[in-house]
Amino acid sequence: MKAGSGDQGSPPCFLRFPRPVRVVSGAEAELKCVVLGEPPPTVVWEKGGQQLAASERLSFPADGAEHGLLLSGALPTDAGVYVCRARNAAGEAYAAAAVTVLEPPPPEPELQPAERPLPPPPPPGAGEGAPVFLTGPRSQWVLRGAEVVLTCQVGGLPEPTLYWEKDGMALDEVWDSSHFVLEPGRAEGGPGGSLALRILAARLPDSGVYVCHARNAHGHAQAGALLQVHQPPESPPEDPEEAPAPVVEPLKCAPKTFWVNEGKHAKFRCYVMGKPEPEIEWHWEGRPLLPDRRRLMYRDRDGGFVLKVLYCQAKDRGLYVCAARNSAGQTLSAVQLHVKEPRLRFTRPLQDVEGREHGIAVLECKVPNARIPTAWFREDQRLLPCHKYEQIEEGTVRRLIIHRLKADDDGVYLCEMRSRVRTVANVTVKGPILKRLPRKLDVLEGENAVLLVETQEAGVEGHWSRDGEELPATCQSSSGHMHALVLPGVTREDAGEVTFSVGNSRTTTLLRVKCVKHSPPGPPVLAEMFKGHKNTVLLTWKPPEPAPETPFIYRLERQEVGSEDWIQCFSIEKAGAVEVPGDCVPSEGDYRFRVCTVSEHGRSPHIVFHGSAHLVPTARLVAGLEDVQVYDGEDAVFSLDLSTIIQGTWFLNGEELKSNEPEGQVAPGALRYRVEQKGLQHRLILQAVKHQDSGALVGFSCPGVQDSAALTIQESPVHILSPQDKVSLTFTTPERVVLTCELSRADFPATWYKDGQKVEESESLVLKVDGRKHRLILPEAEVRDSGEFECRTEGVSAFFDVTVRDPPVHIVDPREHVFVHAITSECVMLTCEVDREDAPVRWYKDGQEVEQSDLMMLESEGPHHRLVLPAAQPSDGGEFQCVAGEERAYFTVTITDVSSWIVYPSGKVYVAAVRLERVVLTCELCRPWAEVRWTKDGEEVVESPALLLQKEDTVRRLVLPAVQLEDSGEYLCEIDDESASFTVTVTEPPVRIIYPRDEVTLIAVTLECVVLMCELSREDAPVRWYKDGLEVEESEALVLERDGPRCRLVLPAALPEDGGEFVCDAGDDSAFFTVTVTAPPERIVHPAARCLDLQFGTPGRVELRCEVAPAGSQVRWYKDGLEVEASDALLLGAEGPTRTLTLPHAQPEDAGEYVCETRDEAITFNVSLAESPVQFLAPEAAPSPLCVAPGEPVVLSCELSRAGAPVFWSHNGRPVQEGEGLELHAEGPRRVLCIRAAGLAHAGLYTCQSRAAPGAPSVSFTVQVAEPPPVKLVSELTPLTVHEGDDATFRCEVSPPDADVTWLRNGAVVTPGPQLEMAQNGSSRTLTLRSCQLGDSGTVTVQAGSTATSARLHVRETELLFLRRLQDVRAEEGQDVCLEVETGRVGAAGAVRWVRGGEPLPQDSRLSMAQDGHIHRLFIHGVILADQGTYGCESHHDRTLARLSVRPKQLKVLQPLEDVTVSEGGSATFQLELSQEGVTGEWARGGIRLQPGPKCHIHAEGHTHRLVLNGLGLADSGCVSFMVDSLRCAARLTVREVPVTIVRGPQDLEVTEGDTATLEWELSQTLADVTWEKDGCALTPSPRLRLQALGTRRLLQLRRCSPSDAGTYSCAVGTACVGPVRLTVRERAVAVLSELRSVSAREGDGATFECTVSDAETTGRWELGGRPLKPGGRVRIRQEGKKHILVLSELRAEDAGEVRFQAGPAQSLALLEVEALPLQMCRRPPLEKTVLVGRRAVLEVTVSRLGGHVCWLREGVELCPGDKYEMRSHGPTHSLVIHDVRPEDQGAYCCQAGQDSAHTRLLVEGN
Repeated sequence: MKAGSGDQGSPPCFLRFPRPVRVVSGAEAELKCVVLGEPPPTVVWEKGGQQLAASERLSFPADGAEHGLLLSGALPTDAGVYVCRARNAAGEAYAAAAVTVLEPPPPEPELQPAERPLPPPPPPGAGEGAPVFLTGPRSQWVLRGAEVVLTCQVGGLPEPTLYWEKDGMALDEVWDSSHFVLEPGRAEGGPGGSLALRILAARLPDSGVYVCHARNAHGHAQAGALLQVHQPPESPPEDPEEAPAPVVEPLKCAPKTFWVNEGKHAKFRCYVMGKPEPEIEWHWEGRPLLPDRRRLMYRDRDGGFVLKVLYCQAKDRGLYVCAARNSAGQTLSAVQLHVKEPRLRFTRPLQDVEGREHGIAVLECKVPNARIPTAWFREDQRLLPCHKYEQIEEGTVRRLIIHRLKADDDGVYLCEMRSRVRTVANVTVKGPILKRLPRKLDVLEGENAVLLVETQEAGVEGHWSRDGEELPATCQSSSGHMHALVLPGVTREDAGEVTFSVGNSRTTTLLRVKCVKHSPPGPPVLAEMFKGHKNTVLLTWKPPEPAPETPFIYRLERQEVGSEDWIQCFSIEKAGAVEVPGDCVPSEGDYRFRVCTVSEHGRSPHIVFHGSAHLVPTARLVAGLEDVQVYDGEDAVFSLDLSTIIQGTWFLNGEELKSNEPEGQVAPGALRYRVEQKGLQHRLILQAVKHQDSGALVGFSCPGVQDSAALTIQESPVHILSPQDKVSLTFTTPERVVLTCELSRADFPATWYKDGQKVEESESLVLKVDGRKHRLILPEAEVRDSGEFECRTEGVSAFFDVTVRDPPVHIVDPREHVFVHAITSECVMLTCEVDREDAPVRWYKDGQEVEQSDLMMLESEGPHHRLVLPAAQPSDGGEFQCVAGEERAYFTVTITDVSSWIVYPSGKVYVAAVRLERVVLTCELCRPWAEVRWTKDGEEVVESPALLLQKEDTVRRLVLPAVQLEDSGEYLCEIDDESASFTVTVTEPPVRIIYPRDEVTLIAVTLECVVLMCELSREDAPVRWYKDGLEVEESEALVLERDGPRCRLVLPAALPEDGGEFVCDAGDDSAFFTVTVTAPPERIVHPAARCLDLQFGTPGRVELRCEVAPAGSQVRWYKDGLEVEASDALLLGAEGPTRTLTLPHAQPEDAGEYVCETRDEAITFNVSLAESPVQFLAPEAAPSPLCVAPGEPVVLSCELSRAGAPVFWSHNGRPVQEGEGLELHAEGPRRVLCIRAAGLAHAGLYTCQSRAAPGAPSVSFTVQVAEPPPVKLVSELTPLTVHEGDDATFRCEVSPPDADVTWLRNGAVVTPGPQLEMAQNGSSRTLTLRSCQLGDSGTVTVQAGSTATSARLHVRETELLFLRRLQDVRAEEGQDVCLEVETGRVGAAGAVRWVRGGEPLPQDSRLSMAQDGHIHRLFIHGVILADQGTYGCESHHDRTLARLSVRPKQLKVLQPLEDVTVSEGGSATFQLELSQEGVTGEWARGGIRLQPGPKCHIHAEGHTHRLVLNGLGLADSGCVSFMVDSLRCAARLTVREVPVTIVRGPQDLEVTEGDTATLEWELSQTLADVTWEKDGCALTPSPRLRLQALGTRRLLQLRRCSPSDAGTYSCAVGTACVGPVRLTVRERAVAVLSELRSVSAREGDGATFECTVSDAETTGRWELGGRPLKPGGRVRIRQEGKKHILVLSELRAEDAGEVRFQAGPAQSLALLEVEALPLQMCRRPPLEKTVLVGRRAVLEVTVSRLGGHVCWLREGVELCPGDKYEMRSHGPTHSLVIHDVRPEDQGAYCCQAGQDSAHTRLLVEGN
């Protein structure tokens, strides 16, 4: 692509910068960088301002965009800064890197025997170097209490600083100083040092990764080791100061409960703090737990101790306890695990298995139903069937076979059903490796990675590798059976596949390193610019503060004043002073500079140097002028390339050419020229030079560069304009071939050659010359015209490679593979038909081409081709192919020798069948009349309805219509000494469920009989019934029945709980039933009437009764529309199906409408009540005498049948008067006499009478007054001990029961209140103290009369425990945080306290605490980063801790960007809103940063950022993004093209048939796609229809118009459409000038017909006998101007008829007469032919022409076709087929064809 003046591509940009290199003298140094640009930039390397050139030691390899500098055998003089300069027409870019060459270390002197080795020399470069570990720490496995020493030695100058870390933390943060000792020392034999870590009495928490760090001014190094401390087997510790062995104490409060579904994971986390660090032990059901495949124990990144139970099973349920202890004490935390089992379970779960390495392991389980799909897993990885994992399903059995076991196959395997129901088993692989590596290990970047392997044998040597490369020995350790790999401070380069191998055994893990987000470095500071002398500028700056932790470089960029683009200059490592010369800029101008810091974590903001500097580049010649040699009249182009963009001057013959004009002329009428400059290239174009300009001198001059070249002009020879290269053309006969050669001169002679021979013009080869074009025309190309044509003139030639082929040949028949079976001496004929008569055909047998012979004859008749084997032999069998062009027909011929009777089968046949299936055994013989004998297991079979013997031609069959199990055995088909063997195996068919085929859903009513029926395909097949996955058992409520193939499950009286999913399992098939049992309708069965009128007397008893069904139905009673409730005055009863409503004492107001209602029905009772005489209802009998003590109250009461009836009271016969301690009351129907304090005078008989009349109803009471009994205490108080908050109840018994008692507490009389309750129940007296507190302890006393008893109350304090503990909280800066706990009881104020890091919370307005009953909360308002840490809540008895993590406030997008669609030339606005103000971001389009300019406006106001783009074009479509830090928001900008319109359309057009019609439209734009239509149908280009686009013009050109082309045409572009335009085609007037003439010819001759018409452009059509003729074969048609010629060759008798020529409306007729030749025989049958009895005989003759009639005779009698004789004709071949030859068919046969005849004698052999 050439760059225009308005678009110079993109400047170079470095994607990867060269890195500094440090090498030893003599070694190889290589710098690499990747740079892009458009056009691709030119890259050069410089050192010290001089461009480097390639030499033996210096090369510049390049691979695409990657460029390098390779320095071999580096010398100290090669050290320095190397600059990579990339330049193209759009600009330049630079990158620099330093190469440091170090002196090699001196050779070691020879050691004397008594001398010690000298220390290694100091590192090169002033004897200093980075730390290097001479020996690293070794991993250790020790017992608890042992002393551990970890040592390391480090070399380096200056001497490195050494320090130790444990699990990433400093030692003093983890331990007390008394637990460890650091012992520094000197490195042996050289500079450096050593540091030993001594751990005194190792404890269990001391296990971990220990890393020794070494750091000096030159770098940092680290080495790590693993320490594992195990519990010794002895239980009592030897150290008396050690805490006792952990014992799980009984829990003081109920543990938490955790539910998990079977097959899921359970994770328990325990966070424990303490110093010294506590030891942790996990217990399950009181037994210590050890880690295994399904129980993982580890410590997470937050310091929590985690127990993870994988794939929980029912056996995993129980109490899990985390026990923590240290020297200060111990604590426990417990949880109760419940495993929820699924409803559908495995019938037989998996069992754990073991296997040897390289062996196999088999896992097997059983599902409830064979139709249930399953899947296999190894832990979380799905296993698919393969050679490694063979998966088998046999009915309900699921089996997994693991082949070629290896160490990594050890693990947990699962089989999963639907709904994620799982069964789990462990696979143990026995081999050299006992404990393998984990499948994968995820480590954060900078953390330590530890991998452990345990081997079977101790002391074996293992090998660690990563991605196939051995790992260094410093990170490997081994001790006994254990092997460890410790990688401290991993980086992304450490990720990969880590493998441990011992012998042939290996285990692998995938180590994945997750990146930690880092902040980019800070910007440089104190940036200053100093303008130097001699075209340079000095830039200085200081490193960023604080200095970045990772390596970084400085990137320097420049910007030309007035431009918006910043271009990179250098990349350097160290801050200081950088001198920028003028050679670093592409063109003269004022430049600004800026610098930034770049590391692997990003780049800092740019710091711009104040001011600008004027720099002028110095030009150098990159590619100079060269002499130009052109022909007369051509343009001469001189060009050169400079190193920088600069103006220059051109000279012609010493005369300066004007460069301020793009074109000019040396002198009036003289040579014209054009001057161009594109970037670094300068060009001078001399236009149309003449011969007299030859020898002109062209020069170029600019500051620092001068160059010149000469112009030479040659006489312009003739040359070929087209074609430039050899042309290959392919044609098909009889197409027209035109070869065109265009010369540079008109009417210049040229000569044509074919295959080196000069061609001569003829009718079949025409030569034409048209100006500069020379043509060779072949009107009707033939195959022989193929060859190489050459157009030669003046020593130059154009070549044409012409290939003329016949049209492709296709095989019409056969289309498929043909198989032919024949026997010895039988005639075999293979026939192939093609679609063209003259097509060549070749025959092949077994890959070899077939040649004509007496044994193999080849025949052709028109399109039919035959291969005939007159007397086939077994050796003639094989695969035959008929090849016609590119197609082939295949025939497989099998010739069976008569010596072998049985053709099929050739070997033993095995037949497998199921009972009652039809079995057919087939045996094919070589003769149809041969007899066979069938036997079974050695005994001849007898035909019966169950065994049929069939015979059909050469096929013999034994048929078993319904095979039985006893039919199994070996069957033989025997003939003579041959036999065919069939082994039949009959098995029972698989059981299939015939009914039901689909799932059945049944809905029944309670107590209804439910029948589930399943019909099987076999009567005796066993079945099992399941309900909800569990096998059912027969009972009275569930009956299983069997009736032949029908199986039933009967629920005689179904209940709702009987509903569910039932499965009938028949082994190979299952049927599913879903049963739902609903309650029956609740009906009222008695009384039948739904409304009853009932009348009762009052007061009296009213009972309403009804019966319901079913008996358990619930009813509701209503009175006057309101539901009634049971009471003493209204009783509701239910007994069996009877429901009653009873009014024991009905009153008049009880009358009304009563309704009894069930769920589905209701009945109404209309009750009316009539008043009755007053009667005493209570007491019903005379009450017994009432004995009371003096002073006691007495109450006498009775009840009447009517509330308002009056009564009369009397005492000992005298009326009772109120007063004197007597009261009379009336309460409704109840009458009461009350004596307040009984005295002796109140004793006697009391009577209540309803009326004063004698005989009225009455009731009497007898009252007796006795002396009061003495008061005393019957029982003593009991001392009580209760917990704080519980109730305490003291109880005693008094006599008499109504005696008064006095309660005292600590000597004071008790007053009842909310906390103190006194109660009396008969003779029992109780005092209850509610919610006892510690201060309630004391003595409780009760006094009754003169007696008293006391007891002691003791209140124990209750532990305040946390039921819901603190949870870790993650919050964002500025959010409010709430930490919440729940205690087991409500504690007093101050019972719990909140701490942070073990210290009480400071006074802070942002902190607040609240208590709500059991809930205690800590609120932190507006958290800040300093709030991060560990918070705790403590009581006197419990403590809980949690981690608060505060992440910085995240920048978020509140309103994202939205896609924008605008029209071309319009403007687009993008706007987004962020969550923070003052954020500086970058806008980019298509990945290129946008800068403010005339077409780009960037605004930022508060939270809102806005981008406005103006003057948009189609190329501006793309992705627009806004980026700030790691936040990126993008939207799509779509620029639509302005719609295209049609400016001008054509008018209606009328043309003559055969002429060309052109329709033209003009559009508003050049680039637009249009759609053409004719009569509403879309048009596509064709040889006659051309669719062209010329600028804004669109043309439709229709050549050789015909009447069918007439119609309406339209053109549409987008939504615009113009038209329709009418095209009219006039018929061309044609007349016959010369009529056809009739022709008479003999058969086999040719005939020619000619007809001349008036119009040469008219095409004609030929017909013969009414059939259209087409060129090809025996027909040739051609046109010579107005003359049309038809040539018929090889005439046949059937060709005779009328010849018609039609040209438009004109036509001409003639007759063709063909004289037939006499019919003759070309091929005759043999004189004698022998045929076996029962076979068929074929006699065949071939006559001289198609359609000839033949007659067959036997013994002079003409034969007629029928079942016996069959006459066949195939082209000129005629056959007589005699079926089922018998001895009587023997005799003489004759075939007559015209006057010719052929005779043969048929001989018949056999009986």
